[in-house]
Amino acid sequence: MQIVEFGAGTLRFLDHLPQRAPDGGFVWIYLEREHLEQDLPVLQRAATHLGGSPLLDLHIKDLGNRGHPSHYDYTSVYDLVIFRRLATDAEVNAELGGSGPPKDAPLAAFHRIRTRAVGFVVFDRLLITVHPEGCFAARTFIERYLKDALQTEGLSAAARNRLPASAPDLMLRMLNVMVDNFLDLRKVLSGEIDRWQQDLLAPKQHGVEADWGALMTARNALHGLQDLCEEQNDAMQEWLDTQREQPPPWMSQAELDSLLARARDVVEHIQRVTHHVHRMEQGAETAVQIHFSAVGNRTNDIMRTLTALTAIFLPLNLIAGIFGMNFELLPLTHQAAGFWWTLAAMGLIAVLLGIVFWRKRYLARTER
Repeated sequence: MQIVEFGAGTLRFLDHLPQRAPDGGFVWIYLEREHLEQDLPVLQRAATHLGGSPLLDLHIKDLGNRGHPSHYDYTSVYDLVIFRRLATDAEVNAELGGSGPPKDAPLAAFHRIRTRAVGFVVFDRLLITVHPEGCFAARTFIERYLKDALQTEGLSAAARNRLPASAPDLMLRMLNVMVDNFLDLRKVLSGEIDRWQQDLLAPKQHGVEADWGALMTARNALHGLQDLCEEQNDAMQEWLDTQREQPPPWMSQAELDSLLARARDVVEHIQRVTHHVHRMEQGAETAVQIHFSAVGNRTNDIMRTLTALTAIFLPLNLIAGIFGMNFELLPLTHQAAGFWWTLAAMGLIAVLLGIVFWRKRYLARTER
């Protein structure tokens, strides 16, 4: 458990709970989900003395639930926000146990999309965050503020400007970092979708076959991402509406405007991720349709060539059938050169029909 006290342009890392929240500041308590049950008495004491109300048992269960979806709930004293962030490579490897697809496999990044739930309990002067073990979001902010706190002459002006002004402000900053990781993921997913589309539309040229199993996994991952973004958007939109309708009485109008602007920025980033996921789904679906259209067109080219060849041999079969009739008297049958005249006529007919079909592009070679 980490306890950080934010004052008016200052911060302190504490070893124990303060008696009260600092004037013009707040207290941030960070802990890992694995230690929630162990540290629950301290959390309840902090929520009671610093926040003004103990945590509800139902909300404690939500904070301890690893698979909880993004969600917003509230009481008359505090807000509860559950937000799912993107899992790190180390967390994915630990979950898959090294049994996942190799990184150079088709659409491998889609197999590795995993998320983790992070819980936020927001009081007026207290922020409690519950993270998975080794969470990068909390570690990033702790390392940043620790670096600022270790400066020789206290916090510099630039460092003071970077400090959060309130508990909701710190929550939104952490949420913004989590959403930005989804935005960074767009480049990786888009690159793999583009490579897969090239392999799908030109398999002969690339020497590989389309991996339909990887496609189904990718589509399921995209559907899951879209559902996740919708849950995130709903949770943040509900929290934003609550702040608009019931702003904290102690917060000035300037602080409220800044807070709402940061919240709208988080919502806008979530919507950008949703839009990009929807566009990737459409791109994958379009590539599949183009692939089958190309396969159908190639099949039509093959059938056209076979039909033209069949048309060339039809008159030759007719001539062979006529001279194969079992009559005693047939033209050219009793002449020494009859066979060669017939063979030459059949060859000439075949060549003429071949030239005609070639000029009509029935036998044209299609570039692939």
